[in-house]
Amino acid sequence: MPDLSHSPALRTACLSRKAPRRAWRWSASLAAALVLHGAALTWFARHRDAFAPDTPKPPVQVALLTPQPIARGQAFGRPAPARTEPVRARRSGQAGPAPVLHALTSAPAAPEATSAAGTAAGGAAASAAAAASASGADSAHASAAAPASTPQAGLRFSVPPSGNLHYNTFYNGVENAPGTIRWSSDRDGYEMLVSVPLPFVGTFTYESRGRIDAFGLAPERYIEKRGRRPEQVTTFDRADKRIGFTRTSATLALPNGAQDRFSMVMQLASLVRGDPDTYKPGVTRSFYVADDDSGELWPIETIGDESIRTAEGLLDTRHFMRLPRHDGDRRRIDVWLAPSLGWLPARIMQTEPNGSQIELVWRGPLRPPGAENATSVAKTPDDSSDAPAAEPGPAREHP
Repeated sequence: MPDLSHSPALRTACLSRKAPRRAWRWSASLAAALVLHGAALTWFARHRDAFAPDTPKPPVQVALLTPQPIARGQAFGRPAPARTEPVRARRSGQAGPAPVLHALTSAPAAPEATSAAGTAAGGAAASAAAAASASGADSAHASAAAPASTPQAGLRFSVPPSGNLHYNTFYNGVENAPGTIRWSSDRDGYEMLVSVPLPFVGTFTYESRGRIDAFGLAPERYIEKRGRRPEQVTTFDRADKRIGFTRTSATLALPNGAQDRFSMVMQLASLVRGDPDTYKPGVTRSFYVADDDSGELWPIETIGDESIRTAEGLLDTRHFMRLPRHDGDRRRIDVWLAPSLGWLPARIMQTEPNGSQIELVWRGPLRPPGAENATSVAKTPDDSSDAPAAEPGPAREHP
């Protein structure tokens, strides 16, 4: 019987019968792979938020405070202490006299009340005028005392007295040479010079100068110099109500209460010094802040009471943070104000859009500053004989 196993015809017939089976198997495998990949993509799309890095979310906003007119009063004294439990009460006698301003909340009512009082007491006014001709000195004294005896309701605003503040500085968590905030305020204006030394690039300086007007601190000139780069100047033209820049030819309208990037810190400190109980977690105050080429609203939210670590130990503070203004906004500013230091900034951290961080942390003894607002009564090693530090003494009155 002939052997047909090596017959070409038989082999062809067998292969022709197996070919459809192999094609079906490959098709089934491909379809199963596509289904599995599709299911995996669908699952990832639904759960991709679980793989995103955790980002700190600010607390829910419960109140929004906006700039209000501020009238200069005649009240002076220590910064108002906070009454919240997490922050320790301030000891008596730890701060010198400081000017206090008041925000007007019912300004239109004052003229009406004065007019009504004058109409109702017309005869008395005539008698007073007759008596004034006989005794001019007594009349002048009475007229000067009358406005001062009328209380003004509203938010308190306490400007910190002058002095040098010393800080340890950090760049991306690495400690560098100490930095300073030289703060000077008088009856008419203020000056603020922030110096932060950074390795390789030089010292970053931020200078703010201006007056104290009906809305608190009113910058007139802001100078920013980063290392060896040319300085950038922002000008606040109060006469023409415009903001100008050296970095760009564009100008912006100057709203009331506008600040620069660092006067905003002291404006916030002045507001909190005046009425710390207003700034509870979630309370947000809106500031219009001009940078070196633009201006925008900064929502500064009260995060809450926290303890920060300094070289001398823990320090109770209240944390404030600028909220993101739009999606993808990575620039951030955090400020920690210490009630035991007269609500001065104990820590400032600025996060740049590229993620780098510049940080200042209180340096020196954790003692409350005196009237000169220095880190302590005794000078720190950073103070030198030629440093433009303010002399100790009581704060000068605001008219």
